[in-house]
Amino acid sequence: MAGEQKAKAKTEQAKGKAKETVGRAVGNERMTAEGRAEQSKGDARQSKEKAKDAFRH
Repeated sequence: MAGEQKAKAKTEQAKGKAKETVGRAVGNERMTAEGRAEQSKGDARQSKEKAKDAFRH
């Protein structure tokens, strides 16, 4: 389960980065903001999983 969540976090980060890049390229501020939000969500998920790992070991 933890590996699955870590993969999901990486996917969200990558998807967010791509969306932000495309948004900037076409001048769409909303898409850029959505991309940043997805990246933040992925970062938060990754931080949570790292904290769990720290307490397990």
